[in-house]
Amino acid sequence: MPIIQVTNLVKKYNGLTAVNDISFEVKEGESFGFLGPNGAGKTTTINILCTLLSQTSGMAEVNNYDCLKQPHHVRSSIGLVFQDITLDNDLTAYENLKFHCYLYNMDKRKAEERIEYILNVVGLYDRKDDLVRKFSGGMKRRLEIARGLLHNPKVLFLDEPTLGLDPQTRTTVWEFINNWRKKEGITVFLTTHYMDEAEVCDRIAIIDHGRIIACGTPEELKKMIRGDTVYLKTADDSSAIYELKETFGIKAAKLHDSISFNVESGDKFIPKIFEGLKTAILSVNLKKPTLDDVFIHLTGREIREENGNKPGELLKMRRKSR
Repeated sequence: MPIIQVTNLVKKYNGLTAVNDISFEVKEGESFGFLGPNGAGKTTTINILCTLLSQTSGMAEVNNYDCLKQPHHVRSSIGLVFQDITLDNDLTAYENLKFHCYLYNMDKRKAEERIEYILNVVGLYDRKDDLVRKFSGGMKRRLEIARGLLHNPKVLFLDEPTLGLDPQTRTTVWEFINNWRKKEGITVFLTTHYMDEAEVCDRIAIIDHGRIIACGTPEELKKMIRGDTVYLKTADDSSAIYELKETFGIKAAKLHDSISFNVESGDKFIPKIFEGLKTAILSVNLKKPTLDDVFIHLTGREIREENGNKPGELLKMRRKSR
């Protein structure tokens, strides 16, 4: 049985459809990635699964509990790390975790043992009596993940868990998460727009404008694109895109500072570009398809082109989580 089951899920805000009839399932012990730009419906979906929002229609179950009808059982089964820090800066690391134990009605003795154990795991035991306001962003994120795991959840939800962290800290956080998942056998449900984070997931669902447009392992998704991906920087990208279409029948995508397209044998095709394009070519790069290329192939644009969530939605979620 899947530990997460979503069927025909719909969420509308004042007539705007944020989640549009999506269905998917997550297996127990799996690392499942929800990949898409800001505003695609990732946070809305995760908030429905975590009982912070109610859906307009459809069904969502976590650990065999209905998210709408059995919210208490769902909350007892999950841990959640939000995009933004929700720790209390005026409490110590220990006090933040102790308060979490009270919320989950954990046995006092077991709670103390668990706090000591998990603070050691995340490398913060020596700082347990320090106020959280003195912590760096990476330390706060590690403490939040520790808090989410404190009550032994079946599923850990991570909503953009490394947003704003430097690459070294992101690597440290993910090493901890992956080691913990293997050791404890928990399920990890991740939302992200970082391709390198999505690459380590067992399976990925790509969501765009509220719809799931592809789902599979990273390798299965990359196999959707045959051949090679060619990146061109030109003196006039719009003209180059037009010429590629007219001369070679190739549909190129406009990126932030270049254009890209896919061909069967890139190394053999590149000389033809220099011969066939009138627009000046400034640089050319050839590589095997990535998840970035999959998203561009499916949507015609880069993942970072979308702007933030609906106005007020994140603020509303922060207040409700507090």
